[in-house]
Amino acid sequence: MKKKFLVGSSALLQFLYAVPMQAQGLKDSGSALKNIGNSAGIDTTQDVGSVAGGIISAALSLVGVVFLVLMVYAGFLWMTAQGETDQIDKAKKIIISSIIGLVVVLSAYAITSFVTGSVAKIG
Repeated sequence: MKKKFLVGSSALLQFLYAVPMQAQGLKDSGSALKNIGNSAGIDTTQDVGSVAGGIISAALSLVGVVFLVLMVYAGFLWMTAQGETDQIDKAKKIIISSIIGLVVVLSAYAITSFVTGSVAKIG
């Protein structure tokens, strides 16, 4: 029991000793990172919001392309079914699933846009 207490208290003292330590030179890290970014060919004049907006725009474009491909594939299945109910049912399931997926993604985007717009007005 005494040994566990001694080990625990020494570990606690080590954490307490490490708390006052501070990382030196963090005030200058922004300019150093900009220099590294410029030398790597990265545009450092853009803010985080515009970069995130570009990523979201690209992701939504990709979702739109996937939706279009799924709809064309399902339409092709339906048109070439020749009366086979299994293939028609498969095409219907693909169409319904792709529409539900598109609605979920667009709803998530709309909610996020609404919330961030509301927060921007408050702040």
